[in-house]
Amino acid sequence: MKQVKKVLARVGLAALVAIGVCHAVSPTKAALAADPEAFARVVVDEADVRTGPGVSYRVVYTAHRGETLDGRPGAGFWLRVILPDGRVAYALGDEVQPFAVRPGEAEAPSRPGFFAPPPLTGARGGLSIIGGAFHTPLVGGTSTTYGYLEARASLVLDRTLSLDLFVGDALTADGSELLYGGAVSVYLAPSWVICPFLDIGGGGLSILPNSDSFVLQRQDLYAARAGGGLLIALRWRILVRLEASNLTLFTADSFRNAQTYAGGLGVYF
Repeated sequence: MKQVKKVLARVGLAALVAIGVCHAVSPTKAALAADPEAFARVVVDEADVRTGPGVSYRVVYTAHRGETLDGRPGAGFWLRVILPDGRVAYALGDEVQPFAVRPGEAEAPSRPGFFAPPPLTGARGGLSIIGGAFHTPLVGGTSTTYGYLEARASLVLDRTLSLDLFVGDALTADGSELLYGGAVSVYLAPSWVICPFLDIGGGGLSILPNSDSFVLQRQDLYAARAGGGLLIALRWRILVRLEASNLTLFTADSFRNAQTYAGGLGVYF
C-alpha cells in the first residue's frame, strides 16, 4: 500500500511539472493576441491640429489627406493625437477616421521616433543657446581664437523665414567682446529632419578690455554678419543648431573680418 501511494505521489508530481512546463513554453492566448494600437487617418484635404479640444486653441500642425497620426479618444468630438515631433494635440473627429491595427501587421503605421521634422510649422517663436569659438584679428596683424557663447531669440514668420535677435560674448582673459544685432534666417528645407539654413544680418561689436589689459583696446564697431548651418530636429520641438558665420567689423576708416563657429540646443514654441 505504501508503494502504491509513493507511485501515485510521483505521478502527480510529474503531472504538475509537465503542466507548469507547458504553461511556460506555450504562450497564452492573451500574449498571442497583442492589444491593438489606435491610429487616425486624415480624410479631408487639410485638417488643422490644435493644442486643445476646441476651435479656440492654437493650430500647431496641418495634416493632409491620407496622413496617419497616432490617435487616442479625446474630449467630445475631438481625437487626441501625437504629432510627428512627439507633441500631443487634438484633431476634429469629423476630419479623421480612427482605426486600429496590431503590432507587426504589414500596414501598421510607425510611431514617432527620436528624430522629427523641424517644428517650424505653427511655431511663433524660438530660443537657442549656442557656444563655440570666436576667431578675430588683433591690433598688430595677429589673430586669436576665444571661447564664444550666444543667445538667439526668433520670431517665426513662416516655416521658411524668421527674424532673429542675437547677443554673444567672446570670453577672453583680457576683457569681453560683445556681439549684438539682428538677422533674417531662411530655412531651405523645412520638412527635412536635417534642415539647412542661411542667415544674414547686422549689428555691432563692443570691445570692453579689462583695466589691466595690454592686448585689447576699447572699441565700438559696426558688424555685418552672414552665415549658415544645419538644424537637426528632435522630438518635443527640440533642435540641435550648428552654424558658422563671417563677420565684417568696420568703422568709418577701417574694417576687418572675424568668424564664429558654434553649436547648441534650441526650442520652438
